[in-house]
Amino acid sequence: MILAVDIGNTHILLGGFDGKKILFTELLTTHTRSTELEYASLLETALRFNDMSFDEVSGAIVSSVVPSVTKNICRAIERFTGEAPMVVGPGVKTGLKIRTDNPAQVGSDLIMAAVAGVKEYPVPQINVYMGTATAFSLIDDQKAFVGTSIGAGMGVAAEALCERTSQLPSVAFDIPKKVIGTNTIDSVQSGLMYQAASAIDGMIGRIEKEYGQKCTIVATGRYAASVVSLCEHKIILDPDLILKGLMEVYKKNA
Repeated sequence: MILAVDIGNTHILLGGFDGKKILFTELLTTHTRSTELEYASLLETALRFNDMSFDEVSGAIVSSVVPSVTKNICRAIERFTGEAPMVVGPGVKTGLKIRTDNPAQVGSDLIMAAVAGVKEYPVPQINVYMGTATAFSLIDDQKAFVGTSIGAGMGVAAEALCERTSQLPSVAFDIPKKVIGTNTIDSVQSGLMYQAASAIDGMIGRIEKEYGQKCTIVATGRYAASVVSLCEHKIILDPDLILKGLMEVYKKNA
């Protein structure tokens, strides 16, 4: 089994692969102060929950936007599997042409999503990543990564709204029955869900207008499943896009 790990600012996406088959996926919380032993315990728990163990891991690949966590995750994997993980970064072949001003500054999670996106879906393509940040990445008709637009994610917006106001509560990301709520909970949920969906539709329209072509739209990330159904554009939901990209990169470099 190959272990694929994507370390984000808020969560860690974990997956196990046997060839192209995804054996399991789990979501862990990112803690910048956790030790390698604490991360090893989390990884072991995730494996055991899926009736697996470190003994079954024959290789691993890690992408990360949190350098302080990368080292401890990698040490934990190597210490308990004997396999040093491949880390996405300079020197690792992705097979993706990146045409930004500074390719090294592009988040590895966005690159992994694009790698899987161009393999599985038609181009030109817009990848919508909905996690701590909401990011729109454009892949052109030559399968080149053109650039991104990055803004605050739904979770960040919800936390800020609750912390900066005295009467607005924290709410679940549920879809209210109406756009115009008649109570505080429904009103806040409408603002979070429908405004996010409207922003996604609006950004897709602007990107397509600027690029001059219609695009395939693919969405991934923790909040994508909650919002895609509310959007007016046709959007493909692929929650495993980043993990698929990690496996593609692993195969190219193994």
